[in-house]
Formats: sequence, C-alpha cells, structure tokens
Amino acid sequence: MIAARSKRRLHRWLVSVLAMVVTFLLAPAGIARAADIGPVPVPPNTGLTDKGTGAVSAADRDFVVKVRLAGLWEIPAGNMAVERSEDPRVVNIGRSISQQHVVLDKIDISVAKKLGVALPNQPNSDQQGWLNEMKNAPTAAAFDQIYIDRLRAAHGKIFPAIATIRASTRNDSVRKLAQQANQFVMTHMTLLESSGIVDYGSLPTAPAPAAAGGGPVPVDNQMLAAAGAGGVPGVNTSVILLVLAGALVAGVITTMRIFRTR
Repeated sequence: MIAARSKRRLHRWLVSVLAMVVTFLLAPAGIARAADIGPVPVPPNTGLTDKGTGAVSAADRDFVVKVRLAGLWEIPAGNMAVERSEDPRVVNIGRSISQQHVVLDKIDISVAKKLGVALPNQPNSDQQGWLNEMKNAPTAAAFDQIYIDRLRAAHGKIFPAIATIRASTRNDSVRKLAQQANQFVMTHMTLLESSGIVDYGSLPTAPAPAAAGGGPVPVDNQMLAAAGAGGVPGVNTSVILLVLAGALVAGVITTMRIFRTR
C-alpha cells in the first residue's frame, strides 16, 4: 500500500516536472522588464579627440545645427511637461530630457565655435508648431500624448542621422559630438517609451531591406542560413527544442517504467 502511494506520488512529481520543463523550452522569450533610467551614460573617450581637426562637410555642419535645434524646442517642451502634466512619469521624463538637453546644448555650442558654424537661436517652424500644439492641448492627458508622441517621433528621425555622421565624418570634434549625442538620444527614447503611452502605430516604418549580399557587409549563403536557423546552419531552433523535449519525455517514461517494475 505504502509502495503504491509512493509510486503515485513519484508519478505525479515526474509529470509536473516534465510539464514545467517542456513549457520553459517551448515558450517564447518573455518581455524583459525595463531597468530604471539613470544618468546619460558617458561613452569612453579612448581614441576620441576634440581639437576641431579634419575636414568639415556640409553634412557635419547640418548635424551641428540640428543638435542645437533639438535643444531649442525640447528644453521648453520638457519644462511644459513639468508644469502641465498630471502624470508623475511624464513630469519626470520632461524634467530629465530638458536638463539633459541643456548639457548637450553646451557641448554643441562649444563644437560650433571651434568649427565656425553659425547656430540658430529659435526653433524652426515645425518645432514651433509642435510647441504651440502642446500649449493648446485642452487637457493634461492630451498634452501628455502630444508631448510623448512628438518627441518620440523626432528622436526616431535623428537617431539614424547621428549614426551616419558618426561613421562618416572626418572631423574629430563632430565625431565626438555624434558619439555623445547618440547616448543622449538613446536615453531619451527609452525615457519616452517608459511612459507607456507611445503610439507606435503612428511612427514611420523602416525602409525595405537591401537585397541579400548587397549591403556594406559581405554576406554569403552560409551566413544567411545561420541567421535563418538561429545560429546553426541548416537547423531550425524550433526543431532543436522539440528534439530536446522529446528526449526529456522519453527519459521520464523510462524512469517511470523502472520504478513500476520494482
């Protein structure tokens, strides 16, 4: 009698363990919880100088101007968020972005002086329109949605432009500015998304990818196969997981049979 109860308990235990393991193996990866947003991380300065040496292209000058323009509207927009929002998350986001743009603005002005780039002192017409839209928001909730969506869309547009300048500029000061601006923009996008109200459906979609093998990085058939198989050429990740699950089931069944024969 006792032996029979022990076998039933063992059977139930083995079935429970099997169910948990199979669920773990076959379930998709969960959404990682966002970490708390701290200060803007400072990238290492190894190999980066700020002497204003190197040719300055038209794209470099335009980039320095755009960094300035970003601060000219995002600083007052952040201040409005502190004053008008009733959501503590949006208030904190607005304050953080505004304060961080003050720091980035000082860096940008320093670079502009070295390179002789004339900077604007007023937002452009589009940016002024966004600020007016925020001012005229009828409710605090409406303001929050406008503020978050306008800033998230703007950061999404400047993000790839920064990467292009960082990768292509011949001027050391612009290169360092691009690296620093990249850190700020990434932090700001994360902050804005932490509000939980970003309208991702309204954001522009990415352009169609280039044909395989036609990009700047050489791609061969083996690399494409590995990418499609999760890193193992010719083998799909789902197949691997199913094989592992099957092996586990077989092991549990064999163990149960051994205990039954005793």
